[in-house]
Amino acid sequence: MVEAVQDAGVVVTGAGGGIGAALARRFAAEGARVVVNDLDAGKAEAVAGEIGGIAVPGDASAIVGDARDALGGSVDVFCANAGVAFEDAGAGEALDEKAWALSWDVNVMAHVRAANALLPEWLERGRGRFVSTVSAAGLLTMIGAPSYSVTKHGALAFAEWLSLTYRHRGVKVHAICPQGVRTDMLAATGSAGDLVLQSTAIEPEAVAEALFQGIEEDRFLILPHPEVAEYYQARATTPDRWLAGMNRVQQKWEATR
Repeated sequence: MVEAVQDAGVVVTGAGGGIGAALARRFAAEGARVVVNDLDAGKAEAVAGEIGGIAVPGDASAIVGDARDALGGSVDVFCANAGVAFEDAGAGEALDEKAWALSWDVNVMAHVRAANALLPEWLERGRGRFVSTVSAAGLLTMIGAPSYSVTKHGALAFAEWLSLTYRHRGVKVHAICPQGVRTDMLAATGSAGDLVLQSTAIEPEAVAEALFQGIEEDRFLILPHPEVAEYYQARATTPDRWLAGMNRVQQKWEATR
């Protein structure tokens, strides 16, 4: 059992399935009191019933107040997990502005709004934990998905900012950056995801396990696919070589469409 989360009040957004449900189950198994949030009330209630949690359905951007009440007045851990992904640009295709707007709102601004609501209490008492489900796309980039890639970079940047700004005041931040995970979101990436992500896709439970290892080791960056560290290093140190390699992947994808 991880002492840091025993009896903690935990909120997991987008927890009706996939990574969110796996996180909710793992926190409950570790002795936490868990609020299960999802836009789909039926899914939230099903997961909450399974783990002995509390379902608080609705928009992840506005969940903190209701979740705090459901937990008896305090949120100790907030998992900003809800996200959207689109295959929204192939070769020569226009970028979908609706996809951009929704991606910004869910993948970035929901995190900002949650932090704004949580930080006053956390800073006053000197502790709190913010878990951001980002993606390897936030460290690298995903072909065919500009709105997802760019907003996941934004989610990572916001998590970094939270950590560097408030870690000395007791706020712990973790950024989860997996590649493919066998969820409905992976299916939403379409043919690009089939090409790049499917062969190394992992189960959502492996993501939860990676997070808990990171909590025990007090690590910011959580990499359920360890090879992402090498790709991230290559992108930073030899960007032209990395971009050329990714362009070859792009051309391979275009040839299949």
